Amino acid sequence: MKKLEIIVSEDAVSPVIGIMLMLVVVIIIAAVVSGFAGGLVTGGDKAPQISAECRIVNGGTHQNSEFDCAINGASEPVLTRDIEIATSWRASDGTTGGSRITGPNVSTGSFANTHFYGGTTTYHSPLGFGTGVNRSSSGSPFYPDQMYGNYSLTIGTRMHNVPYGYSGGYGVTPSTRYQYTSGSRYNYDTDMDGVQAILGREWWHLRAGDIVKVKMIHRPSGKVIFDQNIPVVG
Repeated sequence: MKKLEIIVSEDAVSPVIGIMLMLVVVIIIAAVVSGFAGGLVTGGDKAPQISAECRIVNGGTHQNSEFDCAINGASEPVLTRDIEIATSWRASDGTTGGSRITGPNVSTGSFANTHFYGGTTTYHSPLGFGTGVNRSSSGSPFYPDQMYGNYSLTIGTRMHNVPYGYSGGYGVTPSTRYQYTSGSRYNYDTDMDGVQAILGREWWHLRAGDIVKVKMIHRPSGKVIFDQNIPVVG
């Protein structure tokens, strides 16, 4: 019987092995590139964490009404220019309202969302106080540093505004409680104070027990980092 010999040719095998090696290399490179790209996306989508205690008061006058939001937790200082504030509400009388606020504001005259006293008093609300704010004043004129978009949110930062009231404004006399009236320094049809800028022009419809939804959206990531329903206090 003749012995059958099977001869394996190196010339026949080498191309197959080469193709397999090329496929392995391509797969490894693709995995590395995918992982790197995934890391970039994940890093870009990262949003800070924040917690706050917010208070909305409508006592019927400029003296006992306010918007106040105190930051009591933050994973890192958060630039307000990166945060959009969105408010929305439906009052017990059926009126709806709200506002959206972004920064930055670089001076008292640019991008200001408030204006009254013949346009001579302007600032970007909500105003910042405490930690994360370089300079602040409790009365007009306010520093550009404390205008929304120019300060950071961190533990100890407070965002605070009250309605305007002097010659015109909110609840300036006993007979005009829960009302805005026009005067020499404020005209309801054309002017806007700091609380109106945050809650909407007709926020005065809100009463104790009504709910205001307050959101903070981290604009670089598009993620909501704060979302609470705040009951109005009378």
